[in-house]
Amino acid sequence: MIEIISESKCISCNLCVSVCPTNVFDRTSGGIPVIARQSECQTCFMCELYCPVDAMYVSPDAESAQVVDENELEQAGLLGGYREKVGWGPGRTPVAKHPYMYELTTKGAIS
Repeated sequence: MIEIISESKCISCNLCVSVCPTNVFDRTSGGIPVIARQSECQTCFMCELYCPVDAMYVSPDAESAQVVDENELEQAGLLGGYREKVGWGPGRTPVAKHPYMYELTTKGAIS
């Protein structure tokens, strides 16, 4: 479930608003979107994936909201962490290019 948008990192691009399939966010006059309907979040991670500055954290717990601290998330590398793990963003290796993906695709191959 979406837990936080970092006000210090957000660049007000509103990509999260545009990509959210369940309309969880509202645009604001100040530019930084608001998590307006958190309970509607489907934990699809689209907002976190498309955030170009890693300003979002989506918890893998789809059932309940969590109390999170932005500084702790930042220190743990969790702000934008999903985006980093799948290799989205400059200087990151897409998951499809990791060596273990090749191993996965060849283990069950028929010769």
